[in-house]
Parts: sequence; C-alpha cells; structure tokens
Amino acid sequence: MNIHEAKTHLSKLIERVAAGEEIVISKAGKPVAKLVPYSAQVTPRTGGFLAGQIWESADCWEPDSELTDSMTKSPLFPEERYSSKVAEKPSPRRRK
Repeated sequence: MNIHEAKTHLSKLIERVAAGEEIVISKAGKPVAKLVPYSAQVTPRTGGFLAGQIWESADCWEPDSELTDSMTKSPLFPEERYSSKVAEKPSPRRRK
C-alpha cells in the first residue's frame, strides 16, 4: 500500500491491524513502514542483577548514637530563626 492510500484509509488500516493483519506501506514502490498489532511485551523481573555491586560495612546495622541524638534530642528548627528580633520587624509586604 502506498503512503497516499494509507493516509486516506488510516482508520480502516488500524481496524485491519487490530484484527491481526500486518500491513506494509511503501513510498515510490519501496517499503518504508510496517503496521503490526500492538502487544505489550512483559518481561519477568530477574533478581540479582546488582549482585556484587552493593556492599555493606561490618558495622552498618550498629546504632549510631550521634545520629540518634540529632534525630531525637535536637529541635526541628534552631531557636535563632524564631528570635524576638525577627518577630518585631515589620514585613515588607504589609501595607499600613
């Protein structure tokens, strides 16, 4: 089938392809494209493809007291951000 015919009858070609037919489209008598039914190719996952690329240190599962303290004992926001000086300054966006 040539390109002009394919453009003119595209919806009919799609129906034929959906029914399982393969259609070759030509330009100047030479094949340039092939319409084939779509099929999702599901490839099963294979485990272990990162084997040997990931490692853990010998102490990676040991508790880290510095990290634990920083997450549980330190404030979420440093006190300096909320000092009274900051709260007293008028916002430049406010209109009086």
